[in-house]
Amino acid sequence: MKKDPAMPQSAYTCNDYRQEMILLSLTRRLEDEGLAEPEKEKLRRQIKKIEADLKMS
Repeated sequence: MKKDPAMPQSAYTCNDYRQEMILLSLTRRLEDEGLAEPEKEKLRRQIKKIEADLKMS
């Protein structure tokens, strides 16, 4: 298969995908109205860490 020089090289890994799925799951859990505030804060910290790991923020 010939590579297209116009297409950037992607360094997207299985770990990146895994982290994104975890991030999605945490974000969905955070939307649960029945969650106690300490648990919500814990989720927010986990989300921030993953976003930083993925260089999203």
